Amino acid sequence: MPENTLILGLQWGDEGKGKIVDNLSENTDVVCRFQGGHNAGHTIKVNGEKTVLHLIPSGILHQNAQCLIGNGVVLALDALDKELNELKSRGIEFKDRFFVSSACSLILPTHVSIDQTRDKKESIGTTGRGIGPAYEDKIGRRAIRFGDLGNHNTLKEKVELLVNYHNRLLKDLYKDKPHDVNKVLNEIKKYQHLYEEFCVDSQDMMYNWVKNKKTILFEGAQGTLLDIDHGTYPYVTSSSTTAGGVSTGLGIGPKYINKIIGISKAYTTRVGEGPFHTELFDEDGELLAKRGNEFGATTGRPRRCGWLDLVALKKAVFTNSVTDLCITKLDVLDETETIKACIEYDNDEPVYKEFDGWLSSTEGITEYSELPEKAKRYIEYIERFSDCNASIISTGPSRDQTISRYS
Repeated sequence: MPENTLILGLQWGDEGKGKIVDNLSENTDVVCRFQGGHNAGHTIKVNGEKTVLHLIPSGILHQNAQCLIGNGVVLALDALDKELNELKSRGIEFKDRFFVSSACSLILPTHVSIDQTRDKKESIGTTGRGIGPAYEDKIGRRAIRFGDLGNHNTLKEKVELLVNYHNRLLKDLYKDKPHDVNKVLNEIKKYQHLYEEFCVDSQDMMYNWVKNKKTILFEGAQGTLLDIDHGTYPYVTSSSTTAGGVSTGLGIGPKYINKIIGISKAYTTRVGEGPFHTELFDEDGELLAKRGNEFGATTGRPRRCGWLDLVALKKAVFTNSVTDLCITKLDVLDETETIKACIEYDNDEPVYKEFDGWLSSTEGITEYSELPEKAKRYIEYIERFSDCNASIISTGPSRDQTISRYS
């Protein structure tokens, strides 16, 4: 019986999902994205070479793995084309191993304009890439889908309707410039080759993979605390980043998910606006940012840094039915004298438990027994509090800097 695994973030994204997906893809037949868009930024480091993937599943770096962008993803054709060309220039093959669902909703230039104009007024802190407005049109049943490129007559009608609707918003509500309908239509048609090469009925493909007992890895984007329903609303993304998003974003039932790996940093970071109970504004926060190289892989914005929030982590473990924890960036805490973790809130203020820092290098350690005793105590407290075993511990950015336990 093949073991299908879901990997998702338990914080506000940037937990290190790309590295772990890449790590596990070596023994996986299929890797699937199921939500989000090119607002993801999954960073993988192999033999000193860094790769940042925004749309394409992280398994693409393993020649044995097939990769699918599922129907729950909103698709920017220009971003996909750029990413494909960058990877092809490095010798990565896509023929017969990369596919995109015909049901993906497209991100148009008008979505980007609405997103950027609106965020100036509302200050949610989006990436400004049109993700939210594209999901709005999907829910409003107005979206242009990837499969619509198969019929240029109906495509023209749909684009005219949608762009005219967007132009009314831009002109009347946001006092911004409208877009030329024909220019938007031609921009979409420019990527007809992507439709010809990669468009598939993704649910049929999922069914056949399951029927043929392929091992499948489901790759989440962003994190649980950014979920549209369960995150820190309204400072959230526009998709379901939790485990439930797999079924809607790929058309596969939950009984086909055998293991759920939830990823958390050994501390906490956040990009953009919104509440952050354990945020630090002192030297400890500066040290985390410096040692962790905390800048967004997608936006380049500096990440806000703080102590690990175990209350939020425990809730995220429950929300996602997490079977295995993965703790990343343990090595970032190597020089911290006193480490804190939030164990409860008192009138919305964090109450901390303190841990003695280990003050020695954990970078590159691959055996749990070789970790400093104080590092083990920290990890084991996280396990007890969250009621979930940490089966993977990342001790550096590279593929091989990983500890595997309980296997």
